[in-house]
This record gives sequence, C-alpha cells and structure tokens, in this order.
Amino acid sequence: MINKVIVIGLGYVGLPLALAAAKSGYNVVGIDLNLEKVKGINNGISPVEDVDQSVLQEMLTSEKFRASTNYEEVRDANIILICVPTPLLNNQLPDLSNLEAAARSLSPYLAKSSLVILESTVAPGTTRNFLAPLITSHYQMNEKSLKLAFSPERIDPSNKNWNLNNTPKIVAGLNENSKKKAVEFYSRFVNHVIECDSLEIAETSKLLENSFRLINISFINELSKLCYKLRIDVRQVIQAASTKPYGFMPFYPSIGVGGHCIPVDPIYLSNLAKDAGEPMKLIELASQINLTMHSHFVNRAEEKLNGLKDKKVLVIGVSYKPNLADTRETTVELLIASLKKKRAKVFWHDELVKEWNGEFSVALSCDFDLAILATSHDYLDLTKLGNVPIIDTRGSIA
Repeated sequence: MINKVIVIGLGYVGLPLALAAAKSGYNVVGIDLNLEKVKGINNGISPVEDVDQSVLQEMLTSEKFRASTNYEEVRDANIILICVPTPLLNNQLPDLSNLEAAARSLSPYLAKSSLVILESTVAPGTTRNFLAPLITSHYQMNEKSLKLAFSPERIDPSNKNWNLNNTPKIVAGLNENSKKKAVEFYSRFVNHVIECDSLEIAETSKLLENSFRLINISFINELSKLCYKLRIDVRQVIQAASTKPYGFMPFYPSIGVGGHCIPVDPIYLSNLAKDAGEPMKLIELASQINLTMHSHFVNRAEEKLNGLKDKKVLVIGVSYKPNLADTRETTVELLIASLKKKRAKVFWHDELVKEWNGEFSVALSCDFDLAILATSHDYLDLTKLGNVPIIDTRGSIA
C-alpha cells in the first residue's frame, strides 16, 4: 500500500500536487533546495498564489504534509514525483540540469519497489533515454526492474474552473506495472486518469497542447495588428466568430505569451523536429511572432506621442498573466527594454510583483504621458490615471 509520497520541487506544479495528494490521505514530504521557501511553507506561508494558505496550514496541522531540503526522505518513500523546471538555455536548447540534479540526488535512496514519476515537461524520449539510465546507472539497478512513469503537469494558475482534481491526467509508464501504479496513485485525487500506450505519446501530447496554444495566440495577435490598421475592433470580431457552435475556439490578443509553458514547450518540439529532418515551420513562425509583438505596441506609442524621447511611459502589469506575480518569460520585459531604447522614461506598476529586475512598482497616477496596459490584473483601478492616454494590448483600436 502506498504510504509515503515525495514531491521534488515545490513551485507552481509541485506544491499544489503535494497538497492534493496529502488531502487524499497520503503522507507527503515536499523537497526543495530553497531553504527560505521550505521554512516559509512549514510555517504555513504559501509561495504560490494558487495555493490556499488555509489548506496548507490544515495539511501541516494534520501532519500529512511537510517540506524538507533533505533527499534522505526518499529512503522509505513509495512514490517520488519530480516537478522541477525544465526551461530553455540561451541557445534555445532544453535545459535538463534541474532534472539531472534531482535524479542524481534521489537515486542513492531509491528502493527497488518505489515508483518515480516525472511531471516536468520534456522532449519525447527523455524519460526513457535520459532519466531512466541516469537513475539505474547511479543506483546500479537493472532497467527492467525500474518503476518509472511520466505524467505531464496540467496546471493553469488562477484558473477558477479547472484545477488539479477535475483536469484529466495523462499517464504513461516505462512498463505496464509502472503505469498501473501511477494510475492507482493519481486516481485517489484526480477524477479522470487517461492511460497512454507509451512514454513518448504522453511526452509529445504535452508539447502538442502548448504548441497549439502558441500557434493560435500568435495568429490572433497578427489578426489584431491587421484589425488595428483597418480600425476594426478585433474583440468584437472574436466575439462574432465565437457564436459558431463547432469548429472554432476563441483566442485573444496580447502583448505575447509568457510563463513556463507556452513560449517554451513548443521549442522542445521544434528542436526535435529539426533533429529528425522534419522542421515545424508553423511553430518557428509562431514563436517569432510572439517574441516581436512588443514592437507593434512600441510603434503605436511612438505614433501616439510623436516620438518617445524623454516621454514618461507607464507600463501596467509586468507578470506574464493576470492575477499572478509570476514574471517567467514575460514579454513585458521586451516591451520595457524597447521603450528604453527609444529613450523613453519608463516606469511600471504591478502591486502583485512589487519588485522586479532591480526596480519597484510605482503608483497609478496622472503623472505620465502614456500608459500601456500589458497585463490586466483584477485589482487595477485605471481611473487613477485621469486623462492619461492608454494603449490596451488586449486589442484596442485607440
């Protein structure tokens, strides 16, 4: 019977997963090398906006969950989940250093009966050809006896409708026994668990999900630029098209997508495609569009102010998504850098982020020549800007 569960990495994926498992009855230990984060979690302070602190405190009080920095906790665990970041290097190649470090750290304490589940996003073949040999070579274990599964995370921070419990969970195993154990584990707290026939199918499905989103968001951003030129309200266009009950899914314009998934995961697939001699041109083009959307709004700012030199420009919202403090891969960084290159005096406001890149959030006021609404948090009161003109990156024609 599964008793002790280890979750490695207590970020946006790992902490909600650890608490969901604990709430369903497992004894869970979360491992993270950030000592300050671990101390805060054990004191009932969540570093993740989506995690209700009352739930964290409840699980701590019940002794079903605690956090640690010590990999020796793996020694008597039945299931070990790896939820570490797998970003891109500067050369746009996958950075598996966190995954490698986690695998090397857990391997000395891994029991032969234990199941390791990878939740981090990886390219097809990584679980089988990279992670499995890492664990078995360090532990001197026969790969046939290794219990290893892959189940890609599907966390959408701040989503009020879909959460870890009601979002279907994809599971695949190195062998049937691994898959069966993983399905049994997740079925305790996930309503619908879907089995895949191979690790590679599950790995590729995760990349497809976010490539689909990148391509469609980039397409709608291109359409929004055209609509601006034609003085057509793109939001009304999307609203009208959305009345079709089949064959259409609405996507919305923005300054470009950020975060740890959509701008990153498709590049894993694109790199693999190049290596296989079948380049995916749509992904490459969509990524290029995403990374250049900020230029469109800099140009609009120049037009509106007849030049940007010495003009005071306020950028509103620097996180990659509304109602979060997460700035990973935020395209707002590109916007601010481009405005500064035009010699504008750039300030930013985001009371969720507060401090970022050595700068601090400033108050909303009428003391600016222009405001650019980049990320629209619910708390924002734009009336504080008075008569300051606003460029809305969500599709305005103003």
